[in-house]
Amino acid sequence: MTPRSLFKTFAFAEVITWAFLIAAMIVRGIGATDALVPIAGGVHGFVFLAYCVVTVIVWIDGRWRAGRGILGLVLSVVPFATWPFEVFTDRAGLLGRTWRLGKGGEDPKNFVERLLAWVLSHVVLAAAILAVLVVIVFLILLRLGPPIG
Repeated sequence: MTPRSLFKTFAFAEVITWAFLIAAMIVRGIGATDALVPIAGGVHGFVFLAYCVVTVIVWIDGRWRAGRGILGLVLSVVPFATWPFEVFTDRAGLLGRTWRLGKGGEDPKNFVERLLAWVLSHVVLAAAILAVLVVIVFLILLRLGPPIG
């Protein structure tokens, strides 16, 4: 999977889960049922965390300026904003068709790039570790409760 396809997948997934969460809140608002909000909220929260991880990975590999990377993370909390951000970033040529730090790519220049190069050369193990970390953060946040009381 390329940085471009990975980022596009998660940016779109973030949009879809926003739509489900908003729809669930509307259904709750009209008094039909409260049962959908925890499900949609949980799925959205998990995809949100995964999108943030993917954004940081693509940011490092693509050597985005800090402003663009931070904007990508900030826009994840705005409903439906990740998709236009992805389109804008892709049109700017910042979503790579190959991994810069992957096998046969550039040599990493610092600790963060070395870490990402390791991740790209051990994809299955790294994906499992990242998934476990995302699940742990998700469970901690779930235990803390919704962001609005």
